[in-house]
Amino acid sequence: MARAKSARKTRKRLGRVVVVEDDPVLALAIEAALQDAGAKQVILCPSIASTMQALESGSPNALVIDVHLADRDDGWAIAELVDLLGPPRPSIVFSTGSPSDIPPEIAELGPIFEKPYDPAQLAEALASDAKPGFIARLRGARS
Repeated sequence: MARAKSARKTRKRLGRVVVVEDDPVLALAIEAALQDAGAKQVILCPSIASTMQALESGSPNALVIDVHLADRDDGWAIAELVDLLGPPRPSIVFSTGSPSDIPPEIAELGPIFEKPYDPAQLAEALASDAKPGFIARLRGARS
């Protein structure tokens, strides 16, 4: 019973999540996983332009960011903008086939999931205080 209570304490309310992903199949899989994890609203953005429109319409509680998009190769730059959104800062998760392309200071903003991955694990990372993902797994392997 105590274990169930502590698990509930570490779960976050997902609220509004902006998914920046230009692969429609992966975007829909992430959307379904986030909805299953309790996200109130999931906004799919296949480009930087659509992401900027989504951010102008309201601050998200979380961002899932693909690094290489059809219109730009620096999708990670969106993470730099979160401070401009004002508090509270949204949670960030990176979704990429090229984790080494994310500048180190940006990579520290959230867990990195290297494609292919299970979208349910990404949703769980946003819904919990845990920091799974590629970088966290590397850190765990070193310790």
